Amino acid sequence: MSESTGYLGHGTAAERWERAQLFFEAKEYATAARILDPLAGEAPEQLATRLLLARAYYHSAQLGRAEAEPRGILERWPVEHYAQLMLGRTLERQGRAAEAAPYLRIAAAMSGEFPQE
Repeated sequence: MSESTGYLGHGTAAERWERAQLFFEAKEYATAARILDPLAGEAPEQLATRLLLARAYYHSAQLGRAEAEPRGILERWPVEHYAQLMLGRTLERQGRAAEAAPYLRIAAAMSGEFPQE
């Protein structure tokens, strides 16, 4: 039995969302991502699902996916400040600080955080 037809993929979208949140809260990030990935594919307009998926990828060290998901979010919602922050942090974690800097600055400005002079 594959994961998509097994326990993790069983149930309504709402049930799978709740299950993914439970795994995320239990710090079972890779398992949460396995639940969230098909959910995000079924309903790409659901921002919360995609943000949690990006976080699950980041915390489970799936950094290529953790980079791709916020980029996809920003294509659809360019003013989503949390996606800006997640992309910047993911790039930093990959040792790409110069590339991360503009995303982190945008996220800070969008959330009202400005450097003290």
